[in-house]
Amino acid sequence: MLWKTGRRSQNIEDRRGLSVSRGVGGGGIGILLLVLAALFFDIDPRIVMQGTEILSGGSASLHTQTQPIPSGQEEAKEFTSVILADTEDTWRTLFSEQLNKKYKEPTLVLFSGAVQSACGFAQAAVGPFYCPYDQKVYIDLTFFDDMKKLGASGDFAQAYVIAHEIGHHIQILLGISDKVIAEGKNMNKYHKNALSVRQELQADCFAGVWANNAHRARNILESGDIEEGLNAASAIGDDRLQKQSQGYIVPESFTHGSSEQRVRWFRKGLKSGKIGDCDTFTADKL
Repeated sequence: MLWKTGRRSQNIEDRRGLSVSRGVGGGGIGILLLVLAALFFDIDPRIVMQGTEILSGGSASLHTQTQPIPSGQEEAKEFTSVILADTEDTWRTLFSEQLNKKYKEPTLVLFSGAVQSACGFAQAAVGPFYCPYDQKVYIDLTFFDDMKKLGASGDFAQAYVIAHEIGHHIQILLGISDKVIAEGKNMNKYHKNALSVRQELQADCFAGVWANNAHRARNILESGDIEEGLNAASAIGDDRLQKQSQGYIVPESFTHGSSEQRVRWFRKGLKSGKIGDCDTFTADKL
């Protein structure tokens, strides 16, 4: 991927030198936030059930102290800044040309280990996530190493992950996330999961839309990049992750979509480059 000469974003908030930990406490509201996060904020409920502290409320206390910034991350930081800038340039143009709207840029927060967001306390194990309450993307750069362990290597695979989270920001700006939350209030768990899948697949499609337009405008893709993106989408499908973690698949518990679905919708956005082609909510087949 041709990224090193790209513009760096000014919307990077670097918190990697801060160590955040959560004290003992919490209550019912913490559990409620966990559920909301799992369903709507791009966090996999399986991680919650496995004991990872994602979002907490109640009487829990937070402790912050400084720590050394992890070594060997400067290139990853530069890369993340360039990809964020490219999403800014691309979505600003798309909003203007396809929607006649003005694009509001999000902030991307770099952190190490754990972080406090407007959505609550999150540990790095949850992976990158988007918080709609502060309109920020959060990422621990060690996640890029974790991706390699899942079989999703390459710089464009990493770019796809960032672009997916920006896709959730697009959903906020277009009012899609508000509609999803409103509809989900009267649904049972099974139907909420199904709604979450449609929301996540749309973010995948938006990632493809970004890649299409960014390449046409700035010729950033090299041979093999598309395969890296498709492989990343496949590697983090619910069915594949469930098979790896527990040995069997439970489709009704999917929240992000199967590998096949994630690849299909990313490919659709990549092929068309149009926001309107990413309507997963009315699609007969996902």
